[in-house]
Amino acid sequence: MADAKREIERKYESDESGLPDLTGVGGVAAVLDKGLVELDATYYDTADERLAAASLTLRRRTGGADAGWHLKFPVAPGVRDEIRAPLADTVPEEIAALVRSRVRDAELIPLVRLRSARDVRHLVDADGALLAEASIDGVTAERLTGKGGAAQWTEIEVELADGGDPAFLDQVDKRLRRAGVRPSTSPSKLARALEQTAGRRRRKPKPSKPTTAGDHVLAYLRTQRDALIALDPAVRRDVPDSVHRMRVATRRARSTLRTFRPVLDRAATDPVGAELKWLAGELGIDRDQEVLTERLTAALDALPPALVTGPVQDRLATWARTRRSGTHGHLTGVLDSRRYLTLLDTLDALLADPPLRKAAGRKPDKVLTKAVNRDLDRLSALVEQALALPPGTDRDLALHEARKKAKRTRYAAEAATPALGSSARSLTASMKSLTTLLGDHQDSVMARRTLRELSAVAHAAGENTFAYGVLYGREERRATEAETRLPALWKEIGSGASV
Repeated sequence: MADAKREIERKYESDESGLPDLTGVGGVAAVLDKGLVELDATYYDTADERLAAASLTLRRRTGGADAGWHLKFPVAPGVRDEIRAPLADTVPEEIAALVRSRVRDAELIPLVRLRSARDVRHLVDADGALLAEASIDGVTAERLTGKGGAAQWTEIEVELADGGDPAFLDQVDKRLRRAGVRPSTSPSKLARALEQTAGRRRRKPKPSKPTTAGDHVLAYLRTQRDALIALDPAVRRDVPDSVHRMRVATRRARSTLRTFRPVLDRAATDPVGAELKWLAGELGIDRDQEVLTERLTAALDALPPALVTGPVQDRLATWARTRRSGTHGHLTGVLDSRRYLTLLDTLDALLADPPLRKAAGRKPDKVLTKAVNRDLDRLSALVEQALALPPGTDRDLALHEARKKAKRTRYAAEAATPALGSSARSLTASMKSLTTLLGDHQDSVMARRTLRELSAVAHAAGENTFAYGVLYGREERRATEAETRLPALWKEIGSGASV
């Protein structure tokens, strides 16, 4: 079974001067010599180095206290999340799944072998507690593909102890710099090995600045495709908010294809949009459950104890746990499905050879403005229609449709912001306020439906259902408040809404 660890470290170039004395730095009372460790790591990637391109590292390492398979995801400079699995001859399935959105059907092959002679020192405080581990690594790198280049170097690595204060590394950094030790120019050993064994300097192409309407639409769509791929492993690991963020990226991509049909040929994009709608729906099963659980739990916690009659907390917890385990398992299966991986391939192909229409080559101002305002006009009609209806189911449905259109308008304005500037940025903010209000209304609709279901089950079991009625009434009041606030908000938005 794989486990996760947050790794915070700094890497430095080392010459003959080695590691300076760090006693007294940031509370270091002693530097303990822990001896020499021999490490042997083989790094895996696709033949076209997809993991390296995303700054991911996958290795099988022997030697040291943490021998096994390690997959590292970048979080911030010097910060990575490391996923570990026990030593095995082949890539463990739980590790392979976390890179599937990038690897797809490509084979993971041994790419580089790194052997390190690690001279380990523990930096401890006056109580003997570990503050950080410092090491001097003599590294030999060997490329296992192509002509098989080789390289050697020495580096210093300082890794913060679990739960330590990152500010401690800043103090160590100052001491090392004063001693002439330089920060490494490479973010990882693998990155340095790939560069030094390639036989030529690896240069990343500079992205071109968007100039046409098509450029701006494709740039936004590419950002959403990249977000889908990057969030896939977080969703599999059940990282908080990851499902929501992946669902938003999916919706943004679909909205882009629908809004900017004058730029992208719908004959090619409509099938992609249909698949994005499917994926958003699958992600929504998990996300909607998460939102409902949080809302009902918070509402129950806010009730005075005298109003909580019967085993309401237990029933809610059981309902949430049962539904949650089933939905996440289903979602993992979706991410492993051929349909999902084909969708990712299709998005790649669309971006590589986009089906551009004539308007795509024009300047962005008029093309993007017209597309965004078209969405805004349709939203206006839906809001006015909803406000004309009496409170009840029909109005609830109409407000939900308006909410979906408001999101689409918001995403359209986001895509247009680099070209249109402040007017698109202002519309994005207005649409965010509107979707927040309408979202709270829709959440109330769904919460009341769930409360009715839970109350019916509780009643059948002979339990007191008073608390469910109280919660239902409060949700009904929240919906009424949202409907009351909507006309004023819409009037405020409508007075200056356009790009």
